[in-house]
Amino acid sequence: MAAEPVDEGEVLFAEQGGSWWIVAIGPVMVGAVLAMEISGPGQVHWPVLSIFAVILVSFSLVQVHAARRHVSVCLTETTLRQGTRTLPLTEIKKIFPPNEGVEAQKWESARALGELHGVPRRRKGIGLTLADGTLAQAWARDVETLRRELTEAVQAVRLGLPPRGKKD
Repeated sequence: MAAEPVDEGEVLFAEQGGSWWIVAIGPVMVGAVLAMEISGPGQVHWPVLSIFAVILVSFSLVQVHAARRHVSVCLTETTLRQGTRTLPLTEIKKIFPPNEGVEAQKWESARALGELHGVPRRRKGIGLTLADGTLAQAWARDVETLRRELTEAVQAVRLGLPPRGKKD
């Protein structure tokens, strides 16, 4: 018996985690080497250039796919997805303010949401207390926008407001 689809509401915040334009770096670099070999004396090393192009494109494809799977963020009106983990907003008990001081806060050493061991590079954390009392960190590149949208969405869930567009 299939479960009914759950209405998560509209997307309030999203980060893809990785950009596909990185895949183009390999072919551009091989094209530059090819141009130098064609314009210079000597022969063009077609087999070597082809192998390097395949290797560079393959590695960048794997990297972008992994980043889009494990470092993406999606906040809807009822859930927060960090990587492959989806957390209902009802599980968030408290959202800590940003640390403006020099002393580290306890939440800054808490585990990150998702399957990664820590907050991914070039992202910043948001301290959370979950319903079971554990500390955790939500994270994003644009951490201030995520903090604002997450705070509003958690407050709406606490007030019992249904997702926008849903008629009761």
